[in-house]
Amino acid sequence: MRNDVSVARGPRKCGWNLVGARIPRGKVITTARGSSSGELEGHASSRLPPQPCSWGQSSDLLSRIDLDELMKKDEPPLDFPDTLEGFEYAFNEKGQLRHIKTGEPFVFNYREDLHRWNQKRYEALGEIITKYVYELLEKDCNLKKISIPVDATESEPKSFIFMSEDALTNPQKLMVLIHGSGVVRAGQWARRLIINEDLDSGTQIPFIKRAMDEGYGVIVLNPNENYIEVEKPKIHVQSSSDSSDEPAEKRERKDKVSKETKKRRDFYEKYRNPQREKEMMQLYIRENGSPEEHAIYVWDHFIAQSAAENVFFVAHSYGGLAFVELNCCNWVSSSEPLDTSVESMLPDCPRVSAGTDRHELTSWKSFPSIFKFFSEASEAKGGSPRPAPTRRSHRLKHEEL
Repeated sequence: MRNDVSVARGPRKCGWNLVGARIPRGKVITTARGSSSGELEGHASSRLPPQPCSWGQSSDLLSRIDLDELMKKDEPPLDFPDTLEGFEYAFNEKGQLRHIKTGEPFVFNYREDLHRWNQKRYEALGEIITKYVYELLEKDCNLKKISIPVDATESEPKSFIFMSEDALTNPQKLMVLIHGSGVVRAGQWARRLIINEDLDSGTQIPFIKRAMDEGYGVIVLNPNENYIEVEKPKIHVQSSSDSSDEPAEKRERKDKVSKETKKRRDFYEKYRNPQREKEMMQLYIRENGSPEEHAIYVWDHFIAQSAAENVFFVAHSYGGLAFVELNCCNWVSSSEPLDTSVESMLPDCPRVSAGTDRHELTSWKSFPSIFKFFSEASEAKGGSPRPAPTRRSHRLKHEEL
């Protein structure tokens, strides 16, 4: 059994943690999905993205890579299709991704001995999957795509969330869905489940449809969409070698070495980081430049303004860190049967088994139990008065006084 409660562990290098930042309105029922496994897909967008190591710092790694051999490899071009049909894949009636001609599942190692090319191909398919899920949220789930910041100018970077028509007007129940960190975006739990398993286990769509069937308003957050990337302007530096007093032969020799070194460095950087074919820069989205900022922004501008008597949160992996100190239940990865009590590291957040020891499957496997938990909690709190919405930070300041 693996411990999945994030707040019980040490500080993270990636992901997000809302503990101490916020508390939703009164009568909030939550299901927390913490994680300590470190099983992330790709990198997490954050306010301070990881910085690549310098060329000098990479010398130890260079000694283990034969760049000359790598540079001689005949790697195919990286111009991948931009549609599922172009990849010759489609989702069947069971929501499984299958090859159109062979009916086989997705194959990662499409080209032998070309891991970088295979990885780039997988990432390109992943971006198509993200857009495909967005379309399903709008067409299958009838959610509206809402641009944020709400007062954004036409030229500034923007993100978005998805909401049902009654998200802000439903007087009874509002459900808020929050995915974890990594490459996943709104509507997804885990990209690898979508590609290798099916849409039901890898997306939030079953939760959204059931919530709407049971009379909930729905808001789907998008906490990893923190910036847009644009190509960095090239700065041309004029060489001053012509004005040097060095002999011409020595200058030529130095220039030749410098060009060869640059060529090898550029190739190594491209090999080490296949996601960056061009020099890019990030333009952060105002008030949404990190998962924390995004959650706070959506709380202030949407959730706190809603009419719902009860607000429910389903948060997977790092998304659960926002709510573990409230009245919650944490379904953790465990080999025990579903809903079996598991030793809790937090006295105010009971832990039960999700019925699977695979972290990425915990949301899907605990799906029926989560809605049962919400129904029972809602009925138990049915007669309580509704407190005003408040921030946790405000509450702490008041208590300190």
